[in-house]
Amino acid sequence: MDKFDLEKKKQLDRQDRSNIGNWDLKIRSLCNKINRKRNYYTTSSCAGRIILMKYSDKKEENIFLYRTHNRISFKELKKALKEINYKDLIEFQQTSCILHVACRSLEDAQDIVDKAKFAGWKRSGIMSTRKRFMVELHSTESMSFPVKQERILVDDYYLKLIVKIANSKLERIWNKIKKLKEII
Repeated sequence: MDKFDLEKKKQLDRQDRSNIGNWDLKIRSLCNKINRKRNYYTTSSCAGRIILMKYSDKKEENIFLYRTHNRISFKELKKALKEINYKDLIEFQQTSCILHVACRSLEDAQDIVDKAKFAGWKRSGIMSTRKRFMVELHSTESMSFPVKQERILVDDYYLKLIVKIANSKLERIWNKIKKLKEII
């Protein structure tokens, strides 16, 4: 077993340290397919999500006040906003998919970046080549803005609009995940 194979085994045998403790269901099959390939293994992933979080310029503990990796309804969002008892600024975010993949060679890294870009993951590229060849596959669908500070800052019409847009962006993300899985 060479160094890459040892690192791959070590990574894939590790316990998940993410906040949710497991892969997002929407990206799991893509990760599994990549991990079955001889020249690749995933190190982190997210299939996109909708979150309410404490606004902060620096990294903080317990920053997430609400999080889902699924579509959301207006009622769910409104209920979450009403139930959050946090006085400082709260930000609504719909985040895109992101996937980090270790690659055996520079050519392997470029190949998966090319496939990701063809599948619509526009912000994809090679991150590092020193310790190992690492790529970040990232799509572009996202939005982020303040939504509450002691009271909800926007009206119901606006909340319904952002729910519609955020859900549409999640659907586009999930279609790109499927397309990349087909290409790989």
